[in-house]
Formats: sequence, structure tokens, C-alpha cells
Amino acid sequence: MFVRAKKNRSGSVSVQVIDKSSGVYKVVKTIGSSSDELEVKKLKKLANEFILSFHGQQTLAFGQQDDDIFYQSVYNSIQKVQMLGPELVLGRIFDQIGFNLIPEELFRHLVISRLIYPVSKLKTIDYLQKYKGITITVNEIYRFMDRFHKSHMEEAKKISYTHTVGVLGGQFGMIFYDVTTLYFEAADEDDFRISGFSKDGKHSNPQIVLGLLVSQNGYPLDYEAFQGNSFEGHTMLPVIERFKAKYKLEKLTVIADAGLMSNSNIKLLRAKKCEFLLGGRIKNETDTLKKKILSLKLEDKKYSELKRPDGLRLIVQFSSSRASKDAHNRAKGMERLKKKLASGKLSKKHINNKGYNKYLKLEGDVTITIDEQKYEKDSAWDGLKGYVTNTKLSADQVMDSYRQLWQVERTFRITKTDLKIRPIFHYKKRRIEAHLSIAFASCKLYKEFERQLKEKGIALSAEKALDILKTIFGIILKLPSGKEKIMLLDKTIEQQSILKHFS
Repeated sequence: MFVRAKKNRSGSVSVQVIDKSSGVYKVVKTIGSSSDELEVKKLKKLANEFILSFHGQQTLAFGQQDDDIFYQSVYNSIQKVQMLGPELVLGRIFDQIGFNLIPEELFRHLVISRLIYPVSKLKTIDYLQKYKGITITVNEIYRFMDRFHKSHMEEAKKISYTHTVGVLGGQFGMIFYDVTTLYFEAADEDDFRISGFSKDGKHSNPQIVLGLLVSQNGYPLDYEAFQGNSFEGHTMLPVIERFKAKYKLEKLTVIADAGLMSNSNIKLLRAKKCEFLLGGRIKNETDTLKKKILSLKLEDKKYSELKRPDGLRLIVQFSSSRASKDAHNRAKGMERLKKKLASGKLSKKHINNKGYNKYLKLEGDVTITIDEQKYEKDSAWDGLKGYVTNTKLSADQVMDSYRQLWQVERTFRITKTDLKIRPIFHYKKRRIEAHLSIAFASCKLYKEFERQLKEKGIALSAEKALDILKTIFGIILKLPSGKEKIMLLDKTIEQQSILKHFS
């Protein structure tokens, strides 16, 4: 077969595929016609690709080809079928972030795999073999993790930080901090994996405490792992100080929730000349200040500024929607408390300030009752929210900045739910830390993918877009010349749209 360019009376040129296998010229296929020289060149290229795709068959005229021979020819040309969507899109973003500077190909595969198929390392081996054609043993993964821990863990953090600063246009002065716990599927403890208060509700499992810093847009900036029984309030200052020293940052405003607001933390933050914005525990203020707060009689969305004895600003805002939520939660808590009391499951040890147990009281030596008066008094606090700060930001700026704290909470949710960082199956500290670093890089990749989807005007969530990437496969064909060519199976509009925007 060969390509013929036939000039028509109209002046246009028709590009055809001609077959002469039986001594007679036959038009196998007319590719198209045009009077534009560049378009004719494109048509000729398509014609040549058409000939190659049929692997040199001589009887390809439509309606005449031998279907069995055609099928067998194409089948023999297929070398392998692979899931290509994740690498084509996420691999490109991986490189844009700069993670490709780390000279470990397995790092790339593990980071992208955690977004597409977040499972244990053993199951990841099956995934890589089945969908990527990569054969690797679990010992090779463990050896990689040991190398990565020794040589590249901090490098991955710095690459992520540099990219984030670039995305933010160099405007970097506000960081958000929060803490979570990650449990292990193991009964044995050691000096790192220790049982403690679990935010996952896995109180019997060994765990570690993870402190995470994120930027205004929810990008993970840095993290640190602590022993499982560490008090979360003691984790904030070490993480922030090391972060400032690492990147030589002079001025930072730290934003954290009320759980991290302790007098010792405030003293340390002030001693280190850090600006901060913390959720205020208004019920723990001095009696004088509490009386002032309750006398404010604020309307919906209104606020007032008060001065604490230590000179810090306390901003108190009232929200009617928050008041409804607080009242609803208190009523539910009281209902559960009454059920427990009726069942006889409560004893003296339950009389404490944990949750709604604060409404319990002891009458005489043995009778446990509910303090209804205390319950009613608590309604005066419904809808009130406090913010403590040493910044010069306006009250509106303080409240708007604090509301962005949901970004770190969402980053934790992505890490725990989408990336399934826990439970952790490793027990050696260096591999636990390497596992966290891989998840950190995956989280960064996820957030950048999410940002680019929005920037490119693609009306899909990151979760939905990832699901579409999983459906983009490709066939690797061996051509008559011996070369290999990838044929993408991107047939749906959504598949083609994503590939087009990220090409």
C-alpha cells in the first residue's frame, strides 16, 4: 500500500491510500481533501499512520478484509495495556512541584499510587504490577524507605515548601497549626508508638501524635511526629521553632484552635516574639472577665473587644446559628447523660469536667444526680466565640483569618480519608517517618491537582477527577518498524477534557 495525492479539477488535493497487491490499483481509503498545503501534509501523515496501523495487510478495503486476520494482526501488535491517566496528569504535576529532583523512581510511583490506590505497601506491589507493569518486592520497598529516610526526607519537605511559596507569590506570613493522632494495627508498644488519647477513637492501639503546619490555601508546609502519649499542647512550639529556623523566617503569625491555647503556650509564643491568633476558651477566663462577656448582649454577627489581665486582646463574637447548634448539642449531651444515669452505668469516677459529665453531681455519699441549674446557666454561653491575639489585625481580620483554620482540618481529613495514612503497619521508626513523608508528598500533590483543576476552570472535584484518571488506559502497540506506540483509550468527553487541560 502507498499514499497517493490526487489533484482534483477544483484545485484541491485528495489524499488516498492505494493498494496494488493483486496487480490492480484499488482505493482502500480516502483520508480527505484540501487546497491548503499544510492541511495536505497532515492528511498524508494520517494516511501513513493508517497504513502502519493495519500492519501491512494487502486486503484492507472496507467490506473485503478478513476480520480474523485483522483481529489477529492487531492482537499480535499489542505489547501491554496500562493505566496511563495518573502518570499523564499527576506525573506532570509531580514534576512541576519539583519532586522529580529526588533521584528515586520508586518515590514517584509510591506518591502517585497513594492518590490512586491508597493501600498497604504489600497491596501496592500488586497494584504496580497489575496496572503499571512494574515488578518489585516488598524488601525492595523497605530498602527504598530506609534510603529515603536517610537522604531525601527533608529534601521532599523543602521542595514542597519552595513550590508553595511560589504559588503564593512570595506572600508568606500566616501559618495554621493543628494536631491529630495516627494509630497502628499492632498490640505492642515501644518508645515511639505509645497508647494515648486517640482522636480516631482507637484508645487501645499504640499511636503517634502528628503536628501539621499548613499555608493559607491548605498546602501542607511541614510536619513532625511525636510519641503517642505526647500532650498536644506541647507539640506546637517545637514544630514552629524548627520551621522558622529551617527557612530563616523572621515574622510569622500562628493560628491554632482553642485546644492548643494554654497559658504556657502563650508565654512561650510571646517570649519567642511570635504573633498568634488562638481560639479563646472564654469559659476559662477570670470571673471578672466572664461577667463582662455575659453582659455584652451581642446581636447576631456582632462582636466586642475586651482586654485580658495579661494585656492580650480578647475578641468575642455572637452568632445566632452557632447558638442554635450549641443548644442542640447540649440537649443531646444531656439526653445521653440521663440514659446512662438511668442504666446505672455512672459512678463517682464519672464526676469530672470531661464533656457533659460536668453536669453530674454527688448528693450525699452515693447518689449521683444531674445538676439542672448548671445546665441552664450554660445556655448563657450559647453562640459566643472567643479569639485571643497579640496581633494588630482588626477584629474582622482576626475572625476571617481564624475561619481559615478549616484548611488544616481538611488537609488532615484528606490525609486520613482519601490517602488512608492510617492505620500504619510499619514498626521501625525510620520507616514510619518515611511513610509519613510519602503521605505528605501525596497530600501536596493532591492539593496542587485541586488548585490546578480550579485554575483551569474544570468543574470537577479532585476526588471525581482522580476517579476519571483511573479509567484512562492505553495500549502499547509494536509497529512493523519495530518501534512502540501508545494508543490512548480516552473515549469519553471527561477523559479527553482532563487530558487536554493538563497536556
